[in-house]
Amino acid sequence: MLKEKYDVIVIGAGPAGLAAAIEAKKTGAQDVLVIERAQELGGILQQCIHNGFGLQIFKKDLTGPTYAQRFIDELAELHVDTLLDAMTLNVTSERHVYATSRWSGFVELDTRALVLAMGCRERTRAQIALPGTRPAGVYTAGTAQRFVNIEGFMPGKRFVILGSGDIGMIMARRLTFEGAKVERVLEIMPFLTGLTRNYVQCLLDYDIPLQLHHTVKRIIGNDRVEAIESVQIDEHRNPMPGTEETIPCDTLLLSVGLIPENELSRKAGVALDPVTGGPFVDERMQTSVPGIFAAGNVVHVYDLVDWVTQAGLLCGRNAAQYAITARKHDGRRVRMKAGENVRYVIPHILDKESLAESAQLLQMRVTLPIEEPVWVEVMNGEERVTRKAELYVRPGEMVNIDIPQSAYDAVQRASELSVRVVRR
Repeated sequence: MLKEKYDVIVIGAGPAGLAAAIEAKKTGAQDVLVIERAQELGGILQQCIHNGFGLQIFKKDLTGPTYAQRFIDELAELHVDTLLDAMTLNVTSERHVYATSRWSGFVELDTRALVLAMGCRERTRAQIALPGTRPAGVYTAGTAQRFVNIEGFMPGKRFVILGSGDIGMIMARRLTFEGAKVERVLEIMPFLTGLTRNYVQCLLDYDIPLQLHHTVKRIIGNDRVEAIESVQIDEHRNPMPGTEETIPCDTLLLSVGLIPENELSRKAGVALDPVTGGPFVDERMQTSVPGIFAAGNVVHVYDLVDWVTQAGLLCGRNAAQYAITARKHDGRRVRMKAGENVRYVIPHILDKESLAESAQLLQMRVTLPIEEPVWVEVMNGEERVTRKAELYVRPGEMVNIDIPQSAYDAVQRASELSVRVVRR
């Protein structure tokens, strides 16, 4: 039976949402509800049947469904309410939630704290404006993953994959397991956009060619994809005449980036970062609207599910504390800025007093790869607040650095902190 008012409502039951709901309940929130549009809990993890999950959280190498089930079981033990197969229609800045489902009909709910954990979606053919005819056989990699791993349906026999994102590379291996032929992985950038481990385990180990600086010039086919025409591009991303190649195939998979699902965030008046596509958040994962928090891929796209879970735990803990105490910032805040070779930094804003409680984690992605030792530095103007050594940095691999408690005085002097990555 749904209640009219909750301490914490979580929208989305993927790894971030499950972790947030569990931690909110453990922190002291009495009434917690998870709203999920799918018919089951776990989000995208349910179709990720490969291993590689839980190495940091559980120190074990788990499949996606196994990883998710651990949190689903804990959610049930804590008696967290769930509303499945439900569509959240609207949320407001006053934390009113409007949803509908076949089980409850239309419902209007109030909550003291709201957690946005809607995850992200894949870019489609329309969003990257691929030219050519419009035949059957063009899928996003995630859609193909669900077809193969959950529905038991093979979408084709001969594949080309556009984009070296992690889902695309993982599907290259998965389709090979099922007897399909993956002709090529094309990547428009001059570097890998996914994790190096997936490149090694999914492409190199199965002799699947990767061509950097290449893209699809056009799709060929009438009723069904018959081939694609690839082309090499220059440093300005312009096609290079004479480099075209026709690659016969019956299916084209797109692994060309993810977009945070922030339609509900916009409706609530949450300010969004134009770089990440996700909300501006502080170190508590609170958005620009008091009492509304966000966690997981709805904020920015993570590499590892373990990091998504950690963000969810942090978010749920702070959402519960807000619901209980309505704790607000005192105004002593410092803005985080992306500096040299840094694309963005999370969190966007830091409470200066947060360092009195604990070190503060910053997460970022670099703009360009540097395949040699670097310093990741947090700067207050010309004053270095802290730094960390890395052997290399790559856009496909997130970079972390802690601001230690020993930097408390330096942060107090700052109105803005920048993060940069420079060669050692």
